[in-house]
Amino acid sequence: MEKVLTKNIRPDLSYVDVQAYESSGGYEGLRKALAMAPGAVTEEVKKSNLRGRGGAGFPTGMKWTFVPMGPDAPSPKYLVANADEMEPGTFKDRLLMEGDPHQLVEGLIVAAYAIQASTAYIFIRGEYFLSEERLRRAIAEAEEKHYLGKNILGSGYNLEMVVHMSGGRYMCGEETGLLNALEGKRANPRTKPPFPQVSGLFGKPTIVQNVETLSNLPHILRNGIEWFKSLSLSVDAGTKIYGVSGKVKRPGLWELPMGTTVREILEEHAGGMQDGLKFRGLLPGGASTDFLVEEHLDVKMDFTEVQKAGSRLGTGTMIVLDDRTCPVGMVRNLEHFFAQESCGWCTPCWSGLSWAEKALEAIEEGKGNAVDLDHLEYICKLCAPGNTFCALAPGAVEPLQSALKYFRADFERHVADKRCPWNHQA
Repeated sequence: MEKVLTKNIRPDLSYVDVQAYESSGGYEGLRKALAMAPGAVTEEVKKSNLRGRGGAGFPTGMKWTFVPMGPDAPSPKYLVANADEMEPGTFKDRLLMEGDPHQLVEGLIVAAYAIQASTAYIFIRGEYFLSEERLRRAIAEAEEKHYLGKNILGSGYNLEMVVHMSGGRYMCGEETGLLNALEGKRANPRTKPPFPQVSGLFGKPTIVQNVETLSNLPHILRNGIEWFKSLSLSVDAGTKIYGVSGKVKRPGLWELPMGTTVREILEEHAGGMQDGLKFRGLLPGGASTDFLVEEHLDVKMDFTEVQKAGSRLGTGTMIVLDDRTCPVGMVRNLEHFFAQESCGWCTPCWSGLSWAEKALEAIEEGKGNAVDLDHLEYICKLCAPGNTFCALAPGAVEPLQSALKYFRADFERHVADKRCPWNHQA
C-alpha cells in the first residue's frame, strides 16, 4: 500500500530537514492552497471526507465551515494543534512529530490559511522534549524558506507559529480545557455553546485539530480528493496510523488503509500474542474506549464499523488484554488514572470515578462484595454522555462498563473467592 503520513520517517527516526522534506514533495500542497481562495481550500478538505484523528472523528472540513469568515468576521483567529497526547496506550502523534515535523508544520499553515488565522499554536505534551525540539527547528527552517511569517510565498498571507509546552494534565487534551490552559488558566472545560469555532482562544474564533488530522492536509491538497479516498478500504477516507500495545510479539505503529480489520492489525502486523498467551480482548482506540473481544476480530477499524460493534475507533491504538492478565486489575489501573486526572469540575466525574476506583480496589484485594458490582454499574450510568460537563467521565467508564459485560465472571470470581485469581497462580 501507499505510505502517506510515514513515507519520510526514517528507521532510525533521525531528523528530516526542510530540504529532504521538499525533495519528497513537501510544501507543494501549501503552494496549491495559497493559489486557491480560503473557502475553496475548506471545500476541498470537506469533499475529501477527512475525519478527525484525535478520537471524535468529526468531519474536518465541516468543522472549519463553522468559523465566521469575511470582512466582518471577528479577528484575530487562531488555529491550535492538539499535540497533548496523554491518552493511555496512544503514541501515534509522537511518531509524526519526531519523524516528520515539517509535515505537521505544512498542515498547520494550510489549515490556518483556510480559516484565515493569524497565529497557529502547537500545544504539545510536556514530556515530548524531542518533538518540541524538532518542531521548533522545523518552524525556523520554514521561516527561512518563507513558508511562515510575513507575506508567505508572496501571497500576502501572514502567519505566526508558536510551540507551547503543556503543564501536563489529561484534561489539557479536551479542546476547551486546552484553550483555558493556553490562556494560562486551570484546564477546566468550558460551557458549550459558544463553541470554539465562534468563541475560542481569548474569545476569538478558533479551530483545535489533532496532529494526525493536520498531517493529512498537505497530501490532500497536493494529490486531490479522489486519490485520498482511494487509499481507504471503507467509507472513511485516507490511511490511519494504527497501534498495538500489550503482550503481542511486535508492539508498535503501522500506517494502513482506513478500514483494515482488527485481525489483520493484531495478527499480521503485531505478530499475534506472545507464546503461551491467548487473546481475551482489546480496547481499540486507547484507554477510553469499550472492549472488543474475539467475536469482533473481523471488524473494520473505521469510525462506522467500530461503533456498530459497540465501541469507538478513538485514536486507533489498541491495548490488548491476554489470558494471564487480570481484567479487574487492568480496569482498576485505568480508573485510577482517570480519577486522578479528573479536573473536579463536575460531581459525576470527580466523585463517581473515585468511587469506581475504590470499589475496584476492594474487589481486586478480595474485600469486595456483590453490591460493589451494582455500584459500578450505577456509576457507569451516572457518568454516561449527557450527565457530565465534558467527555472525560463518559470515556473513563467505557472500559469499565464493557469489562462488566464481557468479563463479568472474572469480577464475580474475585468476590466469591475473596482474592484475585491471577495473583495466586503458580
